[in-house]
Amino acid sequence: MAKHYRPRRSLLILGLILAGLATWAFLPNRDHSPKLGLDLRGGTQVILSPQSANSDAVTSDQLAQTLRIIRQRVDGFGVAEAEVQVQGSGANTKIIVTIPGATSRTVVDQLKTTAKMSFRPVVAEDYGTPQPDPSTSPSASAKPTASPTPSVDPALLLPPIQSKTLTEQYANIFKALDCATNSSVDGAKPDDETQYLIACDKDGAYKYVLGPALLSGTDVQSASAGLPQSGAGNWQVDLTMTTAGAKKFADATKALYQQKAPTNQFGIVLDGVVMSAPSVNEPILGGSAVISGSFTAEEAKALSQVLKFGSLPVSLSVDEVQQISPTLGNDQLRAGVLAGAFGLVLVIIYMLLYYRALGLLATFSLVIAATFTYLIVVVLGNEIGFTMTLAGIAGAIVAIGITADSFVVYFERLRDELREGKRLRGAVDHGWSRARRTILAADFVSILAAVVLYYLSVGSVRGFAFTLGLTTLIDILVAFMFTRPLVYMAAETKWMNAGSGLTGVSPARLGVKTHTEVAQ
Repeated sequence: MAKHYRPRRSLLILGLILAGLATWAFLPNRDHSPKLGLDLRGGTQVILSPQSANSDAVTSDQLAQTLRIIRQRVDGFGVAEAEVQVQGSGANTKIIVTIPGATSRTVVDQLKTTAKMSFRPVVAEDYGTPQPDPSTSPSASAKPTASPTPSVDPALLLPPIQSKTLTEQYANIFKALDCATNSSVDGAKPDDETQYLIACDKDGAYKYVLGPALLSGTDVQSASAGLPQSGAGNWQVDLTMTTAGAKKFADATKALYQQKAPTNQFGIVLDGVVMSAPSVNEPILGGSAVISGSFTAEEAKALSQVLKFGSLPVSLSVDEVQQISPTLGNDQLRAGVLAGAFGLVLVIIYMLLYYRALGLLATFSLVIAATFTYLIVVVLGNEIGFTMTLAGIAGAIVAIGITADSFVVYFERLRDELREGKRLRGAVDHGWSRARRTILAADFVSILAAVVLYYLSVGSVRGFAFTLGLTTLIDILVAFMFTRPLVYMAAETKWMNAGSGLTGVSPARLGVKTHTEVAQ
């Protein structure tokens, strides 16, 4: 096996991986350093007030479910090490969400969104801004309304909804509604699915009279954001209905298909705001639907996350959003980095004193492992929002010992082979074949512990587990594709085979007077 091994090919592949990772990490218009967590650089604190729909006191079960969903929503934007806490009790209950670093308004909005979605038939449609009376304004004809009148003909409502004649006061409310105001498009409004609803679209361009809901958010099984399959067009949210929801959806689209505009439209309502009002051109029988519109990638992903992680059992109002100072600060960051550097130096000194030239090869391996870790943390910070906290730094420090342990296992196996009388080349091959099983077994235990910790814990412990698992995988990569070929190539040199005291494999140092080749 040894004569077929190509160490230079392994080093070349590792070099290409490292170069590709470095290119990815240092792309223009991106952060070129790891994102720091809340405990190291501060962040944003959002104070929320929970309120039940019927004005009753929020129950402990409702509060626990709310905290779980908020945690899922924040974690959905990446391993952000967010802190979610409850303060106060009864009417004074507050939910405190602390997110590391600068936080976009989109993230804050997702914290308070109840995500109560319904599919309602459009009864009437008009411009979002009240239009001037044509008898008093000569310019009124330049902007014709989208529908000739805001009044509602009960005959247009879909069966089996029992229609009610809208009162003149109700029609006047619709006519006077001005969607240009923020309060009309901010959402989080009461949305009784059994009643009619007057609502604006998310851009404030149109307003609608909507009938009672034909489907609700509970009829949606899954949601995902993406571009159309053709690759052309804006981002959209793809929905898959439940079995019961698919039947309701099929029945509703069959009925809507027979209507004339604008009553052939579906109003997809989220928290009292019409997200989209597509026309039904044909019955949809497959149980799949698409929420389309002028979505950006961020908007589509945010909407799909809200729908995927479920509806909040209570409504939340934002009391305060403020930036907070680091809880540990730069001093703790320096202390953590110093601790890691000090531990690394001690490991390097031990390796050099005990293993001499082999210790130097181990030092090179540690540098490569550290480089991989840095680049991957930078890439993950840009791609999924991963943040490095003090707990994560602790995981990286523990990984130094795991990586050094791999070197010790390999080098001791190699030295045992030399003590048995093998030459250096043979000892390198046989030592690796015996050591790799031990290395993989030890790293598997570390990865298993990291996975269990990650899935059973929250907050900073997850950051520790993630970093520990990541650095353990890097240890395997470096051991197999850098340390082994490097030692193999060193064993081919005359200086290492001469057995000098500085090589770390001298016969005198190992208690072997001569290298005696044994029958293979």
